[in-house]
Amino acid sequence: LPEARGAPLVLLYLLGLRALAQVSHRQLLSRPPATAGPRDFSASRARGYLDNITAIGPRTVGSPENEVLAVNYLLEQIRGIERESTNAHKISIDVQRPTGSFSIDFLGGFTSYYANITNVVVKLEPRNGAEHAVLSNCHFDSVPNTPGASDDAVSCAVMLEILNTLSKSPESLQHAVIFLFNGAEENILQASHGFITQHEWAKSIRAFINLEAAGVGGKELVFQTGPENPWLVQAYVVAAKHPFASVVAQEIFQSGIIPADTDFRIYRDFGNVPGIDLAFIENGYIYHTEYDTSDRILTDSIQRAGDNILAVLKYLATSEKLAKSFEYRHGNVVFFDILGLFVLAYPARVGTIMNYITAAVAFFYLSKKVLQPKPRAVHNLKKLLTAFSLTLTSWLCTLVAVLMVAMFVSIIGRALSWYTHFYVSVSLYGTAAAAKLILVHMLAKKFFYKSVNEQYLGDVFFDASLMIWSIALAVMTHIGLCSAFICTLWVAFPLLTKLMIHKEFSQKGATIKFIVMYMLGMFVPYLYMLYLSWTVFEMFTPVMGRSGSEIPPDMVLAGFIVIFTMILSSYFINFIYLVKSTKTTLVTLTTVFVVTLILVCSGIFFPYSSDAANPKPKRVFLQHTSRRFHDLDGNVVKSDSGIWINGFDYNGISHITPHIPEINDTIRTPCEEQAPFCGLPWILPVHFMFRFRMSRAAGLHRRKPAAVAISHTSRTLRAKVHMSLYARPRAGSALSRWSLGDGVPVASLGGDYFVFYSRGLHAAPWHFWVELTAPEKHSDGIVSLAIAAHYFFGEDQKSPQLYALLERFPNWTFSSGWSCTYDLFVF
Repeated sequence: LPEARGAPLVLLYLLGLRALAQVSHRQLLSRPPATAGPRDFSASRARGYLDNITAIGPRTVGSPENEVLAVNYLLEQIRGIERESTNAHKISIDVQRPTGSFSIDFLGGFTSYYANITNVVVKLEPRNGAEHAVLSNCHFDSVPNTPGASDDAVSCAVMLEILNTLSKSPESLQHAVIFLFNGAEENILQASHGFITQHEWAKSIRAFINLEAAGVGGKELVFQTGPENPWLVQAYVVAAKHPFASVVAQEIFQSGIIPADTDFRIYRDFGNVPGIDLAFIENGYIYHTEYDTSDRILTDSIQRAGDNILAVLKYLATSEKLAKSFEYRHGNVVFFDILGLFVLAYPARVGTIMNYITAAVAFFYLSKKVLQPKPRAVHNLKKLLTAFSLTLTSWLCTLVAVLMVAMFVSIIGRALSWYTHFYVSVSLYGTAAAAKLILVHMLAKKFFYKSVNEQYLGDVFFDASLMIWSIALAVMTHIGLCSAFICTLWVAFPLLTKLMIHKEFSQKGATIKFIVMYMLGMFVPYLYMLYLSWTVFEMFTPVMGRSGSEIPPDMVLAGFIVIFTMILSSYFINFIYLVKSTKTTLVTLTTVFVVTLILVCSGIFFPYSSDAANPKPKRVFLQHTSRRFHDLDGNVVKSDSGIWINGFDYNGISHITPHIPEINDTIRTPCEEQAPFCGLPWILPVHFMFRFRMSRAAGLHRRKPAAVAISHTSRTLRAKVHMSLYARPRAGSALSRWSLGDGVPVASLGGDYFVFYSRGLHAAPWHFWVELTAPEKHSDGIVSLAIAAHYFFGEDQKSPQLYALLERFPNWTFSSGWSCTYDLFVF
């Protein structure tokens, strides 16, 4: 087979499949939307709700915008819908303001306390009432300094329009639909906990749909279901008009690799209710930034979300299974969509049987190949195992080589060069991986298989790849991963292809006809893998810009690219042995790699972008902090003030210092060894993710600290809206019980204790107690207790110094700043 024919064919094949996958992902609606009537979901009406919610501005928990303006707007719209509803329905409205506490193992583990936060709850039910209900959940609060259009105002707009549509139907539903507009999700899932553990309607809920975002617009991905309850997936399969779902995304998310969580966890863990979790995943670069505006969300994106959620809610609200959902809680389900056209779903136990049968057939085929003819069985087995080992070795060498390149790029300060230009990552790490892979096999062919028939080598390396996938299939199935269905595709279709074209290959060798038939046979697994790879990279690439300064993003992305290169190469490795030479391909790949590496090292690819149409900003957080350290008698023994700067990615603030040279004069904030969390005012326990520094440039920043009233048995805090409480028992002491969560203290990573507090309007002082065991002699105290107050809104949010510094940040940054006070006490 001439290289001039083989290499272009493979390249065009992969590019063609990639283009097909890209078209599928960009196609938001399977058919153009018809003109919406009063009983149809209307994206234009939903957009009106969205624009009005985001026009309120940032909706931080505790702010008037969140607790008053947004709530009043929602109530006004809901009451208007109630007035225009048909007589078939009864609409009940409730504003809940719960207070509670819980512990969660997210971000290393911490405890959350909330007071008087806001939920707007609506129940749509038949006139004569309903015993059972399905819940639809969104949140209308946003992170500080952001409009929160995609996260999560658009979901609330969709829910308002769904409520409007259902209320105008002349036919009543069999079960109730509860719409929860929760007002404190960004404070780590507090409002959903308050609802599911305290609201009287929560007892009737048998299933839920949670609407979330990890990006801005695009398709909404079903990335969590259950637990168990396969009937919920079936409901989505049957009802959703524009499906987009993947059990692979579910297993990735639940592994904890992505630093995020949703209300799904609260309903599952504290309400014992099964559900479906959906999220917009496109353009995560501007998620939780000032660029998350309503104009960036396409109308078709709103329409598809509304069509899907309305259809699924109606299906559930008329399903007999909802009333007896506990009877259908049996096993997990394998589910995945095919190019957004439909969803394949089947019970995991059925998948297990299918997987083992597929693996068994493959092993039977390989055994027959080894035993033909029997006298050469040992020789054939040695050849197969040699090819198997060589393939794995080539993958390992490729992984090590590419990770070394990624490490070099990180060390010289060029990390994230691909952040704005994703093609750079493919040109750098993809070409390096392909070149290394080809080089290893080219050398093996030249020196190890010098006199072996090329046709035989092509055959044996195909079998080696089939053997690898068969083993992977058996292992993943044994572990219980639903994602093992991918291995089934990569065993079944190649095996069928081999059996169908074996005669052509054995008689005529690697002809063009053979290659075309071979590629057609591989169409399904290769197309699905490229389709899946788009989803994975769409989710993970933006995450690298907000994963902290300790994780080298180039190492992570390079690892992903190598893995996908291994997968895509697995059934083309045999082509290396079938072609006469691979020198031209190798030289071309190496040239592209070297040129890209030189350009990356030169700094020509700037990581961030302020492009108005497609911004990809760098995230920076600044806290103007005033700290006071008290001794056992309550005297202040040390105090300081400064602006604490954290870059949210691996580059830290290295790209910002040329624009603000004074930052070069700052000091790395020393860790206060005797204080919990190094004596720094973390809003969440993410200390393990960052290198941190404090600016000397800012003067003393005076804000009224959180007041602390001390008694022998308890502590009372005159609560600011957002506070962080940090505790560390001294040597020999232990925190045994407290009045928070379930009473059992939960330590964060490192052993300190973290409590996140937030409140709505007019909350009472925060009263709590802790119980410690301590040695008889403890003259230096038994516990260090610190409290930080965070000012996310209002006139106290930004000091003049902080304003001045924020104004100097370049336009390719999203710089979010606030003021805080920190006080450390010893008891």
